Amino acid sequence: MEFRARDHVRGLTALLSVLSLALVFGAALGAIPRAAIPTAPAAALNAIPHVNAVISTVAIVTILAGVRFVRRGDIERHRRMMLASFLLFATFLVLYLYKVVVQGTAEFPGPDAVYQFVYLPTLAVHILLAVVCVPVVYYALLLALTRPITEVFGTEHARFGRVAASLWLVSFVLGNVVYVLLYVIY
Repeated sequence: MEFRARDHVRGLTALLSVLSLALVFGAALGAIPRAAIPTAPAAALNAIPHVNAVISTVAIVTILAGVRFVRRGDIERHRRMMLASFLLFATFLVLYLYKVVVQGTAEFPGPDAVYQFVYLPTLAVHILLAVVCVPVVYYALLLALTRPITEVFGTEHARFGRVAASLWLVSFVLGNVVYVLLYVIY
């Protein structure tokens, strides 16, 4: 019996989501030993948040462009922008997880009031949206990648894609707000 990914999009979405989120939470909770990862020079580690802020900003642009292209009926450009968005997201995640495993999470250096009433709520919503968008993004992506473009229109891709793009955009924007609070303002 032949395995066809297009017939197992939901299962593949679940598998990829569980693996991705296990990796994220494993890194954040210290389950991945630092000794298992080679350590980059301090300058490279210190550059990661700044590189990730640029990646996030570019991803916001590619997502918005992808939405614009699909609304205009330019499916090929939409596809390229959304694949670029996914690759940017994956790059961001690899860099972020590497930094977290090697150095741990960043401490908020600002005042307690800003920490409690601005930083933590912003970070919480950012994390929640990032976690929720993982399976939605995978599902929309797998529906599109496992079918010819003409068949994608008969799937739930557009509905899930709208949700994925919205969650992704807000999460990336809030991630940039967190970056500004951690590395620019304070």
